[in-house]
Order: sequence, then structure tokens, then C-alpha cells
Amino acid sequence: MLALKNIRKSFNGTDVLKGISLKVNEGDVVTLIGPSGTGKTTLLRCVNFLEKPDEGEVQFSNFQLNYSHAKKKEILRLRRKSAMVFQQYHLFKNKTAIENVMEAQIVVQKKTKKEAYENSLELLNKVGLVEKKDYYPSQLSGGQQQRISIARALAIKPEILLFDEPTSALDPELVGEVLNVIDQIARTGATILLVTHEMSFAQSISTKVVFMDHGEIVEEGPPSQIFNHSNRLRTKEFLKHFTNNYQKTTSL
Repeated sequence: MLALKNIRKSFNGTDVLKGISLKVNEGDVVTLIGPSGTGKTTLLRCVNFLEKPDEGEVQFSNFQLNYSHAKKKEILRLRRKSAMVFQQYHLFKNKTAIENVMEAQIVVQKKTKKEAYENSLELLNKVGLVEKKDYYPSQLSGGQQQRISIARALAIKPEILLFDEPTSALDPELVGEVLNVIDQIARTGATILLVTHEMSFAQSISTKVVFMDHGEIVEEGPPSQIFNHSNRLRTKEFLKHFTNNYQKTTSL
């Protein structure tokens, strides 16, 4: 479904991504883990051109793009295939929860307000916040705002969902509600590429885990391999600092 080939990116002469190649199949949940500053977020942002790679190619279903000489129409086509959920929520402060979810549907997808409203109600229900539809971001907790952001991402029906450390800005007691929403979405068969420091969640949700360090992929494989049977010393050193602190629930 998604194939990245030889993705390279540097900032001010420092190599951040050193020729990354990665495949994500339809229905996969691929989680990028590793130390901070190792290029995980940069790689995620390169997928939909929020960062322009210096080199590399992406193949997305039947669409292929060379990053080094991509045209504007190709970039727009690429971006419409994915939706990003950021660390910060990036909600419109002057719009209600449901208006935030409706916005892209009306502006980008040209849906009528009635169509966008009805679809947004369903999505808010999916993330457990339909009763908060008329609340403004300032009236919502951080966890609730992030769940609105997830509903907004789902609204454009992307082929792949990109999550950039979606719980890193949350108070610890609010992390679980967001992780459970992501887990529920994954169980619907959605294709997900996720950056997280929640190791037990990554172990629980992923079909494949990718450990990155210093801009390179050190090891990738199923969670059982990476977390329990890794043969790479660097992977073992990184994971020994984490404990199992994620408890999956069936509802919010």
C-alpha cells in the first residue's frame, strides 16, 4: 500500500534520515519507536510532504512520487491519501467540536453542511464525544481535544492515518482515553503509521514495530520479536527502560 524508498533528510548539514526504506501494507498498524531526536517524526512528516525529503521515493497504492522533483499537483494528491494527528491538537479555537470536524469536509471535499454535519455526528460518537459537539476547545480537556482531532482526521476518509506522538502533550491521566480510541480505530482495519513512546501500547496494537536510532532503522518486525526476542543489543538497551503500563479497555 505504502512504500518509502531511500528517504534522506538533513537539517543544517546534520543527517536526520539516512536512507530509510519502509513498507506499510493495507490494514497494518506500524509503530515507529526509538530515542527522541532520532528522526521518527521527521519520517512521518515526510510521508505527506509536511517535510520535503532531500531524496527518496514514495509509492502509495498505484501512485508513485519522487520527492526531489515533485510537482504541486502530485503533492496535493499525496496529501489527500493521508491524515495527520499531531502532538498538539491544532483545533480552530473559534469553532465548536463539530464545526472542527466538519471544516475539511466542506472546504476540501465540497460536502454540503448537512452531509458534513451528519457524518461528523457519527465520528464524534465513534470517539465518544457526541455529547460535547457544541463545546469549544477551551471547554474541553486535552484528551477530549485530541479525540476531536482524531475524528477530524477520520472525516476525510484517508487511506492511512499518521499519528505523531498523539499523547505526548497530555496529562498522564488522560493518555488512556486517547490510546483506547486509537485501538478501537485499529480494530476496524484502518491502516496506521504511529510514532509513540508508549511502549506497552505499541506492543499491544502493532502488526509491525520499527526501532529507529540516529536516523536509521536498526530493527523491524512483529511486536513479539522486537519486545521479547530482539537480537540487536541497541534495541534491548532502549526497551529495558520501559515497563508495561498500558491497560486496554473495550470502551471509553
